[in-house]
Amino acid sequence: MLTAQPLPDDVRMTPGELGGVPVTFIDLDGVTPRGTIFHIHGGGFAVGSARGSVGLASSLARRTGMRAVSVDYRLAPEHPYPAALNDVTAAYRALLDEADPAEVIVSGESAGGNLAVELLVAGKASALRMPAAAVVFSPMTDLTASGDSFTTKADADPNITLDAIRTRAGDYLSGSGTSAADPLVSPIFADLTGLPPLLIQVGSHEVLLADATRLAAKAADDDVPVILDVTPGVPHVFQAFAAILDEGDAALDRAAGFVDAHLRVGAAV
Repeated sequence: MLTAQPLPDDVRMTPGELGGVPVTFIDLDGVTPRGTIFHIHGGGFAVGSARGSVGLASSLARRTGMRAVSVDYRLAPEHPYPAALNDVTAAYRALLDEADPAEVIVSGESAGGNLAVELLVAGKASALRMPAAAVVFSPMTDLTASGDSFTTKADADPNITLDAIRTRAGDYLSGSGTSAADPLVSPIFADLTGLPPLLIQVGSHEVLLADATRLAAKAADDDVPVILDVTPGVPHVFQAFAAILDEGDAALDRAAGFVDAHLRVGAAV
């Protein structure tokens, strides 16, 4: 569904690798990038691809004057946790060999939002240099699936269900011996202290609404600068359809403003 959407003619995709992990570099004709968006695709840890997120990543790159790189991490159930987290960490480390972290934004949607936050949580423990900021779209942050929106938003969400989340979480954790409540797979249970500024965007018609609101509350409690941006009446990762959905277009404009503010701060330090 995502790859069927035509890309603007000025979007250029180049396959490559970072840290031995396949990636897609995304550039815009005529744009000299002022930084890099390190993007992690969604798909419940089991489906999706770097190419599938080019539309969303390039839309944010266009609004911010940046380039983007989308990561093709290994997927479950063939490659359960920690394969995906290891891949995004390896790719991010390799990016920092080439880029100033003050000019890097980490982003991700859905399960990619989970991996974006967990990259920073795990990276903090190993003294990984933090990016200027992070932006997550409809993040999947609680693999125990205990949020009340799984019930209250079940009839409103057109494409995500509690059963689907439990299935994907089971695939991701299968054979790993890792609990769904482990802080390295469910960031709402992690210590977020020291993470960079965080923007969380979500729609009100999502069963994952509570995953977003609880992440924002945990970040605030841990003294992380955080903005929770809820758009009424829209579904999961609505920003991916910004070309046809006004709410998605407006949300990406707000995300670009957040990125711009934090890149300027990073450049001034």
